[in-house]
Amino acid sequence: MTNSDIEKSQIRYARLAGFMYLFVIVADLLSIFITTRFDVPGNFAETAHRIIESELLYRIGLSSGFIGSLCTVFLAMGLYVAVKPVDGNLALLAFLFRLAEATLGATQSIISYAFLKLYIGADSVNAFGANQLSVLMNLHSTANSAGMNIAAILFSIGSTLFFYLFLKSTYIPKILSALGLFASVLVTISSFASLISPQPAKTLQLGWLPIFVAEISVGLWLLFKGVNLRPGRTESRSTL
Repeated sequence: MTNSDIEKSQIRYARLAGFMYLFVIVADLLSIFITTRFDVPGNFAETAHRIIESELLYRIGLSSGFIGSLCTVFLAMGLYVAVKPVDGNLALLAFLFRLAEATLGATQSIISYAFLKLYIGADSVNAFGANQLSVLMNLHSTANSAGMNIAAILFSIGSTLFFYLFLKSTYIPKILSALGLFASVLVTISSFASLISPQPAKTLQLGWLPIFVAEISVGLWLLFKGVNLRPGRTESRSTL
């Protein structure tokens, strides 16, 4: 491939990454918004009743979460190709962390679909006592929470590496790269704190706000502006 072909490939994949940044955010938020409406902590019967009444909507919520995990692979691939020329080894490492995040997310989807069978199965109440069902529900909730935090750590490490490579390059404005780098590190700290503390302070949830802003900003920039492969134009772009 010529240098021109490589640059064109970088630009295409960068735009793919920009679109996937936005798409994954929408898919994940939709999944959380839908599924959390059905959850009644500690009350298996009420949760099951809500799911049975709107099973299709609940399945849409679960599917949306799986789609978010699936599209994370495309996001990681787009970012990998875009920043590979900066440092191929670090780009590959970042890709692998995001791939591990997507794999864990898909595994959580499998577990959630397995528990869906428990909620809608007519024989669940007969096979298990009320206390046993409550224990199973709490176990699922705990596993889901731990899985989300571990997936968030994998995500944040991969995100940190990708934004670091963007910061080293001239591909996007330095302020966006720096914001993404800071926000990614903040997610790592918040997620580890959530694993250490069984009932973390609500202020830890604010640790997700900067990465939310960073990913939307970078996603829009990559989608509409692409990557700047000419260092001489970096300053002019940064001042926009």
